[in-house]
Amino acid sequence: MADPDLAVLLEQERRLVFDRFDNDTAWALGQQMVAAARDRGLPVVVSIERNGQRLFHAALPGTAADNDAWVERKVRVVRRYGHSSYQVGCHFRAGGGTFEEKSRLDPNEYAAHGGSFPLTIRNVGVVGSITVSGLPQADDHAFVVEQLEKFLTPASSR
Repeated sequence: MADPDLAVLLEQERRLVFDRFDNDTAWALGQQMVAAARDRGLPVVVSIERNGQRLFHAALPGTAADNDAWVERKVRVVRRYGHSSYQVGCHFRAGGGTFEEKSRLDPNEYAAHGGSFPLTIRNVGVVGSITVSGLPQADDHAFVVEQLEKFLTPASSR
């Protein structure tokens, strides 16, 4: 499957921004994501962190400790680059190589695979990440984006 257009991925990051984000916001978003995953029978881990503190983490049936390791590796990419883990991986591939070949970072510590999205606060910047692991990388990314779109859209607009 071909990678999505990098402009589309960057536009998602530009658009999916919070005005504020606290522990209660993390809890509400995490619960929404878990409920959506349960409704679809998705075997995913959902993790939300801000400023290095994990605010929400849930491992649904069908996941394993490996999914937690993937979460950590994807989160490190968001922390380092300030972009979604999927965007970073696609960016490296668009440049004619892979993240693993070109980044010179330990692949046991960093994974530029879809599923970790920057937690951005308007007028502040990237302060954390919202991450899913358990599906193919494009699906992990799409699920996070879908859930952020739903969460950030006022109920009156739906």
